[in-house]
Amino acid sequence: MKTLKIGKYELTSRLWVGTGKGVPYPLMRECIEASGAQVCTVAIRRIPTGEKPGEAMLDHLKGLTLLPNTALCYNVKDAVLTAQLAREALGTDLVKLEVIGDPQTLFPDNEGLLEAARILLKDGFTVLPYCIDDPIVCRKLQEMGCAAVMPLAAPIGSGLGIRNATNLQIIVEQATVPVIVDAGVGTASDATIALELGADAVLMQTAIYGAREPVTMARAMRAAVEAGYLARQAGRMPRKLYATASSPVEGVVGS
Repeated sequence: MKTLKIGKYELTSRLWVGTGKGVPYPLMRECIEASGAQVCTVAIRRIPTGEKPGEAMLDHLKGLTLLPNTALCYNVKDAVLTAQLAREALGTDLVKLEVIGDPQTLFPDNEGLLEAARILLKDGFTVLPYCIDDPIVCRKLQEMGCAAVMPLAAPIGSGLGIRNATNLQIIVEQATVPVIVDAGVGTASDATIALELGADAVLMQTAIYGAREPVTMARAMRAAVEAGYLARQAGRMPRKLYATASSPVEGVVGS
């Protein structure tokens, strides 16, 4: 697969993995390695404190590109402050920007997201906004300078897969920056479909850690993303209403 460029960053993996869910750190690292992911998201407000040196969560993420996010932020002020704290703590200008509008659905607050993105872009951040699968919102985010857009496939942690393929196709068609499908992936076929539709990458967490065999699912997701990417590059055959013979009828014996 070709290198994925996000702002000034060049990434080799199109499968990104989250952290958390109370997963033991050794298992988390095993899953990440099995997935081939290079980028891992970290909820900066959920990083445990007081852990023993060498056994802390960040110790198990060494060698990976960390993408801090502003999870649990329900207003612009908290999201901006959390991003700034993440930059100081982790030494990165990357941020997955979340401004949540509803605690039950965890859907983004569009107005708050746009405002927070403007502030952080002016402050020198490489902003990757988690947003609703709305082509208009995605267009506004990319036009203001966001390095990618991250539309949800379905509610966070729902495992429902891509609920609105039409919107995602429109977002991809109109995009001038990478599109990373974020939230809602449940199984390998969901990841394949996302890449087949033209998404540049997919981010997941619960789909791996919530599986009966997390490491096996991580391997499946790795293969699924590669399959979807290659299928997109190959270009699928046209859909037809009626059957078409797979072999020519000319020259058939007895005809």
